Amino acid sequence: MRIYEGSPRQDFEEVFRSIGAFLDQRGMKDVLLVEAPDGFIVQGLVLSGASGAGTWSESIGTQVKETLTFLDDDIARFMDEAAERRGRAAPGPAHEAGFYETAFRVLGRYMDEQKPRDVFFFEQDGAFVVRLLLSGQAGSQHVLAEFTRDDISQMVSRGPALRQPVSIPGAGSSTTSA
Repeated sequence: MRIYEGSPRQDFEEVFRSIGAFLDQRGMKDVLLVEAPDGFIVQGLVLSGASGAGTWSESIGTQVKETLTFLDDDIARFMDEAAERRGRAAPGPAHEAGFYETAFRVLGRYMDEQKPRDVFFFEQDGAFVVRLLLSGQAGSQHVLAEFTRDDISQMVSRGPALRQPVSIPGAGSSTTSA
């Protein structure tokens, strides 16, 4: 990711968490994500055409494939908004993370540990197949990993023990990431 070049850490955890939150809001499912030179391309199924009137089949809508492009600037904005939302002390409903926000976050943490040059993954029924391009002394190679729905749940449950303070822009303090 271009916005993180030169940083001490590739922050896939926070990037994917932000993208996942957006996908949860869209109601997307069966997601495919591929890294591009200037961001990420995401495809998934969304409900389209739901209405309150008409026949039964028209009222529930139909599933259609949707393709979204998240440029580096979009991702940076999502991450800033998410950090602000988590750092807000104002009363109101607490942010309840959805499936993709939490699953993408733990996959991002895994990827941060691997330090890939390129990422690709897809999800079906809560299970993920991940392909990473890793570089080493012997050159670059693709590595595959599979995560079942149970694997993701276990990774999420271990998450609180791994949290580190997050700096909130302009706040002058930090909070524990949620």
